[in-house]
Amino acid sequence: MTYVVLAKKLRKNFSNHLALDNVSFSLKKGTIFGLLGPNGAGKTTLIRIINGIINADGGSVKIDGKEVSDLAQLAIGYLPEERGLYKKMKVEEHLIYLGQLKNLSKKEAKEKTTHWLEKFGIDSWKNKTIEELSKGMAQKVQFIATVLHDPKLLILDEPFSGFDPINTELIKKEILELQEKGTSIILSTHNMNSVEELCDELALLNEGKILLQGSMTEIKKRFQNNQFELIFSGNMISLTAALWTGFELIKHEKLENNRLKVVVAGTTNNNINELLTAILPTCKVWEVKELIPSMNEIFIQQITADKQLVND
Repeated sequence: MTYVVLAKKLRKNFSNHLALDNVSFSLKKGTIFGLLGPNGAGKTTLIRIINGIINADGGSVKIDGKEVSDLAQLAIGYLPEERGLYKKMKVEEHLIYLGQLKNLSKKEAKEKTTHWLEKFGIDSWKNKTIEELSKGMAQKVQFIATVLHDPKLLILDEPFSGFDPINTELIKKEILELQEKGTSIILSTHNMNSVEELCDELALLNEGKILLQGSMTEIKKRFQNNQFELIFSGNMISLTAALWTGFELIKHEKLENNRLKVVVAGTTNNNINELLTAILPTCKVWEVKELIPSMNEIFIQQITADKQLVND
């Protein structure tokens, strides 16, 4: 299989600081890959190596089967966290210029610029200079510049920064549309809700090493702790007695209409069906669900555990 990105044992040092320590990962076509980690984890260094901005001290990275080069970079669209647009240039001429830098003809760049400005509803701003735009409007222009040349690989570093909720949803929609067309995407963000919504696979970095890697489904399954939330009407003592065969009551609270909400934990072999079998004779169940840890919870848990390991 040819991967859009294939990185093997990447290492990078900066003045005795090991920024990347044997980092390996692969990205298949049409996949959204979440690149996660706290500040200083090595994410930006990894992104710059993939882009050919800096060289690794060891290991290798290939883009669409080719070594990183000027030609390989034409297949990449990179939206950096620190945005960079020329403030005195007009929106349309700026996008055409950037499109030509990515090997589009002037005609192609103009046609694609018109398409995207109309799609984002900002075509009336095409003759405004960048410095006349609001931060959110400038962010839209930067996003258009990133996708204008139909890259095979998109690298988005905090793409929702500066956007209000409406425009955040707009950008998410565009990212998913690009994925449907076969674009492969690396998404680096601290917004765990966006990670859960968009990413198929992810890698969690800390201090230059990958702590966690795999599909979103596999990772969530790995961190399941067999806890269930239950809303019911009935006698608490009777419910507690029914749980003793395989479940433990973790916490409970009173709700309106004489209903109770409890969280119970089972062993690794317990499931919702067994929970319902145990309690249905004792109460009326209104709602039951398994509590799946969020990516935010998993992120905090893994980073905290790694710091404790280092300190010990």
